[in-house]
Amino acid sequence: MPVHPALQPFLDATAGAPAPPVDPAERIATLRVGVSTFGRLGAGEPETLQSVDDHAVAGPHGPIPVRVYTPVGGGNGSGALYLHGGGWISGSVDAWDSVCRRIAAASGAVVASVDYRLAPEYPFPAPLEECHAALTWFVARAADFGVDPGRVAVVGDSAGANLGAAVALTARDAGPTLRAQVLVYPVTDATCTSGSMAENAQGYFLTADAMREMWALYLGGWARDVGPEAADARASVLHAPDLTGLPPALVLTAEFDPLRDEGEAFAARLADADVPVVVHRFDGMIHGFLSMREIVPASDEAVGMIAAFLHDHV
Repeated sequence: MPVHPALQPFLDATAGAPAPPVDPAERIATLRVGVSTFGRLGAGEPETLQSVDDHAVAGPHGPIPVRVYTPVGGGNGSGALYLHGGGWISGSVDAWDSVCRRIAAASGAVVASVDYRLAPEYPFPAPLEECHAALTWFVARAADFGVDPGRVAVVGDSAGANLGAAVALTARDAGPTLRAQVLVYPVTDATCTSGSMAENAQGYFLTADAMREMWALYLGGWARDVGPEAADARASVLHAPDLTGLPPALVLTAEFDPLRDEGEAFAARLADADVPVVVHRFDGMIHGFLSMREIVPASDEAVGMIAAFLHDHV
């Protein structure tokens, strides 16, 4: 099917935007501002929750800001660690505030959103280390938030879904135990060679060239000097040699997303490893649609699927 007509004005505006600065530092700064603005696009009014509290968590690179969203009534005893997108080089808790509020309200889970440090200033594995440290803190403090420490999931979108899958791998081997993983249009393959990476390379908001640049900045920092990191199972998770023993997964993809095929390939590999997995492709959608509640109905549909999956597995 074609791109949903409600998305076309956004795509036209994106195509007509000025070219980004040539200087890498200026380009990243511009991208960060743009992603912050995108996080509020079509977000609508924030959900009413019981509380929204900011915490500083001790981490391997300094304090990690974590925002905890508690649903009205205190939640149902489950918890979800949320990892925002932005290509590892942009994004923030503030930009993903609406998404986390929606998931907390819809699922009844207490949601802890992590403001992990960004590349290229903090390249791989620093963001992953911070996300795992935040998970460890959340599980250790679970009772303080009305959460059963044995009922925690990881949820992420885009690069945050990459980090979520990597956190699940890390937690499988080093703890703490996760009950589920939710991966929304996940980044899984550093080679960027899938069919959809070519098919949807341009014209659909996220481009293949941008994805390659973000991989280089994530793995190589400012120098973009990518070596064995590209083959590390905690980065290019599609190529992890062993996916057995991971928690049940929900994988959501978008038809007109360069990341579509690698997300679905990762779901297939999870299934081959006997991990229970549900995969759903949203036809007519582009990368980032989860945030666009007031633009496309699929946004609310996706949040509903996430909430139902968390209810069933966590």
